[in-house]
Amino acid sequence: MNVRAKIAVAAAALLLVGCRELPRYFTGNETLARVGKRELRVSDVRSVVPQGVGGEDSAAFVKVYVDRWVRKQLKLQEAEVLFSSSEADIDRMVEEYRQALLIRKLDQAYVDRSIDTVFTDGEIAAYYNAHKSDFRLDRPLVKGRIVRFGEGYRQARKLRTLMEASGAQQQRDFRDICEKNDFTVTDFRDQWVDFQEFLSYLPALQSQNYDPVLASTAVQEMRDSESHYYFQIDAVRREGEPIPPERLRATIRRILFNQRQSEIIRTHEEELYARGTENGEVKIYAVEPANDKNE
Repeated sequence: MNVRAKIAVAAAALLLVGCRELPRYFTGNETLARVGKRELRVSDVRSVVPQGVGGEDSAAFVKVYVDRWVRKQLKLQEAEVLFSSSEADIDRMVEEYRQALLIRKLDQAYVDRSIDTVFTDGEIAAYYNAHKSDFRLDRPLVKGRIVRFGEGYRQARKLRTLMEASGAQQQRDFRDICEKNDFTVTDFRDQWVDFQEFLSYLPALQSQNYDPVLASTAVQEMRDSESHYYFQIDAVRREGEPIPPERLRATIRRILFNQRQSEIIRTHEEELYARGTENGEVKIYAVEPANDKNE
């Protein structure tokens, strides 16, 4: 009987009892498939069948699982024949990988037990100031505000004057007019945004260079067929200048976390080394260089 026939027989046997719940007909330990000297038994499959799956669904699942297992074993069988001369290298790589996994698991256990994930504003600021030259902008950032209103608004001049004024009362009057007339105000004065994102709220053309508008903090304007736009850029960070610290807080937290993690691992290694040396578990034998016989 070939491999596919054996799989079909195993699946058919399961289908015969498929109307029952999974735990009932998976009580035995029959052989489901065999490739060479390797066998797949019911006990091997029982743990991988999803909970709650029974009847024909479970039989279909097992049939697919057995088919994949057979294919895997056939490939392994062929690989062992073709690469028998490399078996020692493969065993070495497997052992190195096993050791790496164990060490990583140990390091993570010490990190989870010891690490403090809270970083103060002072720690973040100190790191930023010490490494400011490492964080440079590759595009301009701006802070500013945009108001959009209908073309033909009669008090447009007053709106512009109020928008540009620095007094608290004038700014309240500006907000009142915008709210009363349902004007669209996009306010980026409290956060840095990409200049291109700022322009996306204006009727700006992609083919045009708008860098000149960055030179002024006065209220500027644009129009389209339906609306009038006033915009004001309060602050600019140009390409090549330091990235504002508020845009780097998450990045700096990750850096500081990695530093703390590395320090915990290094300290643990030093403790293990010292303890092993003190209790005699570690012995290092000095190796003297061989004398040159020709001297």
